[in-house]
Amino acid sequence: MAANSASRSQMGPVIFSSTIGTAIEWYDFFLYGTMAALVFNKVFFPETDPTVGTLLSLFTFLVGFLARPFGGAFFGHLGDRIGRKSTLIATLLLMGISTLLIGFLPGYSTLGLFAALILVLLRLCQGLGVGGEWGGSVLLAMEYGHKGRRGFWSSWPQIGAPLGLVLSTLTVNIVQAATGSNFVSWGWRIPFFISALLIVIGLYIRLNILETPLFAQVKEQKREAKAPIIEAFRHSTPEILLSAGARFVENAPSTFSPPLWWYTGLTNCS
Repeated sequence: MAANSASRSQMGPVIFSSTIGTAIEWYDFFLYGTMAALVFNKVFFPETDPTVGTLLSLFTFLVGFLARPFGGAFFGHLGDRIGRKSTLIATLLLMGISTLLIGFLPGYSTLGLFAALILVLLRLCQGLGVGGEWGGSVLLAMEYGHKGRRGFWSSWPQIGAPLGLVLSTLTVNIVQAATGSNFVSWGWRIPFFISALLIVIGLYIRLNILETPLFAQVKEQKREAKAPIIEAFRHSTPEILLSAGARFVENAPSTFSPPLWWYTGLTNCS
């Protein structure tokens, strides 16, 4: 095994950290989508036509997707400059604090239009956070693993997205059943508060993981790129475009297919 890679036994905590952190971030990201479809039109856009209110609510959901590539670029730059571990802690905090603040955010009846504007800003922060998390967690696993099996190790954090989706949907289902008619008035906030507990767990796990051996070696040899994004496009533009195109094809069915809450009866929420 190469000197800058971890043993099989050491990979367990690394994979666990990457996967759990990713699941927590996607829990927050998908939780917002469920609430945008069920609640936010009533809380933040009550004065508009119901159809228009729903469209406006879903537009705020779109903001997170638009922010993701910018989050990936920004935190990717930081990751190449200061390290994977520090960057992943930053993305976890950004996502967690944004999600918690959404849970505390007053609605239109209290803040008027400013409530919706703050909601969009917090959704933007969510998108930036998950954009940085997605690539960073994969790099954490890949750079720890043996160079001959890095594809295998970096595939594990991908489980975090469906785990986050299932966890957020189950949480909303349970809270809706427990709060009943109060779900729209205040019950919807509980899953956002639960995110704070998940963030504490994620931070504890990640703080106990050391920097990747590969980046530590780069740091020791003072070979950090001054402009990582420019360097990446200078040497790997075809690969970047090919990967981005493949992700467009892969994401299209997922983005436009009915989400999980459609099949669980959550659309009956009033």
